[in-house]
Amino acid sequence: MKCGFVSFIGRPNAGKSTLVNRLVGVKLAIVSDKPQTTRNRILGVKNYDAAQVVFLDTPGIHRPLHRMNVRMVDAAVDTIGDVDVLGLVVDATEAGGKGDAFVLDLVKRSSAPVFLILNKIDRMKRSRLLPIIDAYRRKAPEVTFAEIVPVSASTGENVDRLERAIIDHLPVGEARYPADYLTDQPERFFAAEIIREKLLQLTRAEIPFSSAVAIDRFEEPAPGGGGRGERLLKLFASIVVDRESHKPIVVGRGGDMIKRIGTAAREDLERFFGVRVFLDLHVRVKSEWREDEQVLKDLGL
Repeated sequence: MKCGFVSFIGRPNAGKSTLVNRLVGVKLAIVSDKPQTTRNRILGVKNYDAAQVVFLDTPGIHRPLHRMNVRMVDAAVDTIGDVDVLGLVVDATEAGGKGDAFVLDLVKRSSAPVFLILNKIDRMKRSRLLPIIDAYRRKAPEVTFAEIVPVSASTGENVDRLERAIIDHLPVGEARYPADYLTDQPERFFAAEIIREKLLQLTRAEIPFSSAVAIDRFEEPAPGGGGRGERLLKLFASIVVDRESHKPIVVGRGGDMIKRIGTAAREDLERFFGVRVFLDLHVRVKSEWREDEQVLKDLGL
């Protein structure tokens, strides 16, 4: 039996969350085209015939401008020294920059085997892969990549090869979690993230970066009685923005935008929880919430 922890780190929008969702087989992390979508370290457990792998999705490493962002980057960096395999996920379609050099400097701290994972190969010509690999070897001559694996997290191409390589590098050991264990995040977390995903998808400009979702009340369906389609989960949630001018944007004309967010979120919430969902959604303004320790704590950041 093999068991170990695998952390995926990298720049924002490299595809770490999509990769973890693909590996675990369940959508644990929300996905959008906005940078800094992932704000928390998310753990997902996958059991194989003779191995248990604990995957860690982490926020993208970027230059932090707010206290919230500092915590996000810390959540990623803190995993580097505590895992059995470290996966550096790179968007192979994007040219490298100073941010990549910073991440490579962090990778040098790892005592674990480091994988270079070139993601989004479905969007590029394969002839470009070798020059990219050579470039990363030149950028970090001190780092010996244990494996270099091109993948497409969105299509699943080569992900099976990545899984085999990860298991090969894990230490021998007993499973850390029960066979039916999936994640360490509570249901409230996933409810808030599903709502935030719809907010990210439907809004533009500064709203995605300066907004958050708080679950004010989480009323689970009453035990017993009624089938799956009759049980009702009641969620009361707030979209938090940091400017008064953002509130009417989220609410929309005649409440149109918040209705669209709520409808889209409710559909996904019902799929996720397997019951009917009543969602009561409001917008509240909290100036400079990204710098407020208590608010960040309440949001789990």
